[in-house]
Amino acid sequence: MRDPKVIPTELLAWYDRHARALPWRVAPGQGRADPYRVWLSEVMLQQTTVAAVKAYFERFTSLWPTVHDLAAAEDAQVMAEWAGLGYYARARNLVACARAVAALGAFPDTRAGLAALPGIGAYTSAAIAAIAFDRPETVVDGNVERVVARLFAVGTPLPAAKPELVALAGSLTPDRRPGDFAQAMMDLGATICTPRSPACGICPIIPHCAARAQGIAAELPRKAPKKPKPLRRGTVWIGFAEGAVLVETRPDKGLLGGTLAFPSTGWDGSHQPPPARADWQEIGLVRHVFTHFALDLTVMSARLTAAPERGSLTPLGAFRPDALPGLMRKAWSLAKDRSETARPATPRRHGKPQQKP
Repeated sequence: MRDPKVIPTELLAWYDRHARALPWRVAPGQGRADPYRVWLSEVMLQQTTVAAVKAYFERFTSLWPTVHDLAAAEDAQVMAEWAGLGYYARARNLVACARAVAALGAFPDTRAGLAALPGIGAYTSAAIAAIAFDRPETVVDGNVERVVARLFAVGTPLPAAKPELVALAGSLTPDRRPGDFAQAMMDLGATICTPRSPACGICPIIPHCAARAQGIAAELPRKAPKKPKPLRRGTVWIGFAEGAVLVETRPDKGLLGGTLAFPSTGWDGSHQPPPARADWQEIGLVRHVFTHFALDLTVMSARLTAAPERGSLTPLGAFRPDALPGLMRKAWSLAKDRSETARPATPRRHGKPQQKP
């Protein structure tokens, strides 16, 4: 590797020409980013792709343009708008953090102050401090881990290599333009130093890459073998009454916490009986993969003739399937055709229609 001290200068020059245009980002030379938009995007991007986040980010900032607007929002509305992004603890922490910031009057401008807020960990606090407040903090996401592992030819597999990669990334972080440097490293990993078939020929810092010199760039970073995910099984009940569907709000804590859902059992550690006495019929099976386990969920459906003992009946006209988390949307896809038979019949008109004059 050549002198690593010149890497920030060379990479920033590349970033000034090739920075990705993202809705939460301020272009190079256009001033500092809004900490609210940086924070919101970083929370959304945790274990989620840029492509998946863009529409959510634009909808959130349209509904709640400032952190004070988000702080004043109803929890249920935020959870509904978050539906489909997954990792629902993020949405609960989002509301809690917005309210904490609103109580303070503004975002803290240091990493320590940011890390004291609900749901903001080491990575997110560093990213906001660097990008929004120009603090020389080291920002290391998956893209940066890959770039650093290749630059320094780090052969230790992840996740054991994380502390070493953070330290090496810190050795590169400049005092000048640390936020742009952090975003430049992310962009390099996302567009050139990609997981498969890295485009080394157009990399702006290729002369410094030890892995490229050794011919092992595509092999890094190495990863420890993943353990197979255990399989869980459960049941979900989708009940219909006259013009209504049975739903519930899940407990705030735990899997899919605080989300709109259908009554279910088994898969989340609960042991619940059916939510109402009815002639429940199995209509199919949905499969879903969580971070730590896979799930086979049996979908049951029935026409309800008695009051439910769990959940509440929501008029089909007011029911929003897009407010359901992904697992429950899959279950709904099997049952939604049955909702038509539950809708109130349209009254027939009697007599001959009047002719227009």
